[in-house]
Amino acid sequence: MTQILQSPEPIVYQGHFGEFTITKSDRLSVIIYRSGLTIAALSFALGSALVLWPGDNPTIIKALTPIYGCFCLALGLSLATIHIYMAILHRLLQVFWIIGTITTVILAINSSQPLFLVVYTNPITILGVGFTFAALTGIYFKEAFCFNRLETKFLTPLVPFLLLSHMAGFLSLEVKEFLLGIWAFLFIVLLCERYFKQYLQILETRVFLNIYTKNRKK
Repeated sequence: MTQILQSPEPIVYQGHFGEFTITKSDRLSVIIYRSGLTIAALSFALGSALVLWPGDNPTIIKALTPIYGCFCLALGLSLATIHIYMAILHRLLQVFWIIGTITTVILAINSSQPLFLVVYTNPITILGVGFTFAALTGIYFKEAFCFNRLETKFLTPLVPFLLLSHMAGFLSLEVKEFLLGIWAFLFIVLLCERYFKQYLQILETRVFLNIYTKNRKK
């Protein structure tokens, strides 16, 4: 990681709209983004595994609260450093995360029950907590749009569908558990892809600026 950050001279790449370089700041922000996404994915996978574990162990149910807290903090770190060149979209995802996190904190403080039980037994709380997952869906959409990742093309519609189905109550428990397992699995697939591909897959800013300029002229 140190060698990646210590590039003596910036390498000039030939992009679709001209030459561009990747700065030390770009590299550092991507490292932070991926680190946050890694922690979020592992936290979500662990939490999902505990939820799907047979039986109702009170210790496991209570453990879901700090695990979810770790997931939220890591997601916030990724949202602070993600490369989204439409500033309004970037800010919108951050606002979603803030709303979801504040709602989560309020529910955790004001209830005597573990957070998981509060949300599970009161589906209406998804209207607040769900904003966190709306922000996560934004990351999935960005990965699908920018890198054409197959798993994120499934995750982008899967997440809102699963949350809304729980809130509306039109899916059986077995189906919801199956979809949760698929969600956790695909999230880990995304995580692995991020590390086994080129280490710093940074998008060329000029591509987005060119598209934005063309749209403004229409």
